[in-house]
Amino acid sequence: MAALFFVDGIVIFEEDTPLNLISTLLPDILVKGADYTIDNIVGAKEVLANGGEVKTIDLVEGYSSTSIIERIRNQAS
Repeated sequence: MAALFFVDGIVIFEEDTPLNLISTLLPDILVKGADYTIDNIVGAKEVLANGGEVKTIDLVEGYSSTSIIERIRNQAS
């Protein structure tokens, strides 16, 4: 993800949801897969209240961060 030119940074968090992180960072744009609605995106309310944007993007079959992580783990073992 960090290698993508449009990604400014990657942050790993330990909590169940990224609400505290999003509330602290208040990103200009918050993006989540289109399997979510904006009403159901954690941190959307905070980002919108700060003048930011919340976007959803279409999912592409076979391409997900979960599947990429799984492939990396399988190659490493």
